[in-house]
Amino acid sequence: MLYYMMNKPAGYLTACSDELRPTVMEFIPEEYRSSLKPIGRLDMDTTGLLLFTDDGRVTPALMQPKSHVEKKYFFYAIGKIDAAKKRSLEQGVRLGSSGEISLPAVFGKIWEGTVGDISSFLPERRKMKYLKNPSGPAFAGTLTVREGKKHQIKLMLRAVDCKIIRLSRVSLGGITLDLSLKAGEGRFLYGEELNIISELIERGAAKTSEVKPDFSKA
Repeated sequence: MLYYMMNKPAGYLTACSDELRPTVMEFIPEEYRSSLKPIGRLDMDTTGLLLFTDDGRVTPALMQPKSHVEKKYFFYAIGKIDAAKKRSLEQGVRLGSSGEISLPAVFGKIWEGTVGDISSFLPERRKMKYLKNPSGPAFAGTLTVREGKKHQIKLMLRAVDCKIIRLSRVSLGGITLDLSLKAGEGRFLYGEELNIISELIERGAAKTSEVKPDFSKA
């Protein structure tokens, strides 16, 4: 079985193939492209830890909602963060128009400054718009969640009137991105990382076995 991590670059689709857009498979060594498949997804503009495998047991163990596997993200955002907003993020916020409430999360503030301070991270297509108020508040932080709804981190910050302008996943299920990997680079997992994968698979199998068949409606 193969287990591989990549430092996903921005601008690439998490998919095995696409007729119109470049995919992360371009960075997989050619001899493994037919066997390795991405585990879960990252948005095109999201960077960081992306795992691949040819082991069909891993994706359910990491990605099924009932698994509640921790996913930690680092981000830069425009807006003001305070104690009340931090409390809201950690207790649960409404995720956009879906009306769903996020599960409890862990927020960590790393830095506070201004939009001008993070000008190099602003997307080119909107840089002029954001820099109309260079003294506006901005900050960097981390958010650790136990679910994986579409655009979740962006929606959670939007719920507290903040806008993420750069997002990167730094860990998934106890496996942390190797910071020596440049954007697009990858390597196979080894050592303790493989032990973590085995534990996640065992835990996922145990949760599946807890679901008892209901014969009452047969």
